[in-house]
Amino acid sequence: MTTDTPATAMPRSLFMLSVLYGGLVCMAGVLGTKVMAVGPLAVESGIIAFLPLVAISSAIAEMFGRDVANRLVRFGFIPLIVSMILIRLVILLPPAPFWDKQAEFAMLLGQSSRMMLAGLIAYGISQTLNVTIFTAMTRRQGRLLWLRALVASVSSQVVDSVLFITIAFLGVFPIAPILEGQIISKIVLSAVVVPPLIYLLMALARRIDAGSKA
Repeated sequence: MTTDTPATAMPRSLFMLSVLYGGLVCMAGVLGTKVMAVGPLAVESGIIAFLPLVAISSAIAEMFGRDVANRLVRFGFIPLIVSMILIRLVILLPPAPFWDKQAEFAMLLGQSSRMMLAGLIAYGISQTLNVTIFTAMTRRQGRLLWLRALVASVSSQVVDSVLFITIAFLGVFPIAPILEGQIISKIVLSAVVVPPLIYLLMALARRIDAGSKA
């Protein structure tokens, strides 16, 4: 006769943050097809989803540890790759006779193999770097969280921009002007958005877990 050992339940907050992370990974690639203006600078709109990704991985690293955060980053490749495959499949499928937006749809959402490779490499390295720097600067939980978040997010976003633009556009466009605008805007947005967003996510996560125990 055997007895089942009860599995350790995943904290509700970790589950919800992981689901949100997976959705944002998919959205980052879609939103990145638009280039928006940030003052005088041009930046791809995927950063609107990517900055919350940085904040979520940092919040999970702070609450559940580096290993859990790194696993989340690795699992993030799954929805990212699946979304790329599905978008490519939908583009290849024949449109309905009355739907005349096929060319626009393919132009906006279709990415070359080079750009998809650039996105995968930039995502994996920059997100892992963010978790590594954030946790390496930890002395005790919560101490100087804003400083760790600032340094980690800015560093990872600079690396993300350099990797993506170099891999995707080197030899196609002059990359120096593109890099300049991307890096400056991402540094500013990372510094302003990520640290307070981590505090907000952690407070929300603690409230969710406290409510699940009530």
